[in-house]
Amino acid sequence: MSLPPGVAGPGTDAARRVEVAGVGLDPLTQDEVVHRVAEAMEAGAGGRIVTPNVDICRAAAADPELRELVRTADLVVPDGMPLVWAARLLGTPVPERVTGADLIWSLSALAARRGWPVYLLGGGPPGVARRAAAELRSRHPELQVCGAHTPPYAFDACPEGVAAVCGMVVAARPRLVFVGLGFPRQDRLIVRLREELPEAWFVGCGAAVAFAAGAVARAPAWAGRAGLEWVFRLVGEPGRLARRYLVDDLPFALRLLGGCLGARLRSRSGRGRGLPPGR
Repeated sequence: MSLPPGVAGPGTDAARRVEVAGVGLDPLTQDEVVHRVAEAMEAGAGGRIVTPNVDICRAAAADPELRELVRTADLVVPDGMPLVWAARLLGTPVPERVTGADLIWSLSALAARRGWPVYLLGGGPPGVARRAAAELRSRHPELQVCGAHTPPYAFDACPEGVAAVCGMVVAARPRLVFVGLGFPRQDRLIVRLREELPEAWFVGCGAAVAFAAGAVARAPAWAGRAGLEWVFRLVGEPGRLARRYLVDDLPFALRLLGGCLGARLRSRSGRGRGLPPGR
C-alpha cells in the first residue's frame, strides 16, 4: 500500500509545514521522524525523505522542478542549521536539525529491531557503500543489509545506466533505502524507484553513506550545533567544496537570514503600532 504524494504515514499534516526559503519543512524531531516511518512501514506504506540544507534550498529557489521535487517528498526536515535559525527568526520554529547523517543510524536501528532489509546506494568511490554496511552491522549485528552498491560515475547519464541500477535495487526487495548521490540526482532516482517499490522508504542522504563508512570525516557534534559543519568539511575538501560553500551557499545563507530578521523586525514594529502581523 502506498500513500498519496506529500503524505507521510498516519497522522501527517502537510499543512503544518514551515516555509523557509521557499521550501516547506516538517517541524519534527529525529525521534518523531523515526516514529512516522515506523508507523507507515507497519501499515505497508512507503515514502521518501528529503533533508534540505542551504545548498538544496539555493538550487530549489532557482529551479521550479527542483522545488517540486522537494515539496512532494513525504517528509522534509532541515539538515542545515541556517534553516533552523531562519525558521526561528520567522516565528515558526522547527524543533531541531535532522540530518541524513544521523538518520542513517537511527533508521538502521529501527530496521534492525523490526527485521526490515536495508539497501545502501552511492557513497562515492567503489566499495564505500559496502564499508558503510559493515559499520552499520557492527553496531546492529541483527541488521539485514540486502544490498550495498556504489554505481559508476555518471551512470545516470543514460537510460540504460539508470535501468541497471534500478533493477539491482528492485531485485533486492529492500524496505529501507539510503541513497547517497547528492541532490538532485539521488532524489530523481528515488522518484523512479518509488514506482517499483511502493512499500519501501527512501532517504536521500547525500554524504551520509560516506560518513557512515568512515570514508569522509564528519565534523564534531558541537560544530554541527553551531552551524559550522561546513567549515570542517571545507577544510577537509577545499578543492571540491570551496566554490559551493563560499561563492554560492554562504551569500545565499546570509541573504536568507538577513531577510528573515528583517521580516521579524517589521512584524514587531507593526504590532507595536497596533497593526496586524505582516502589515
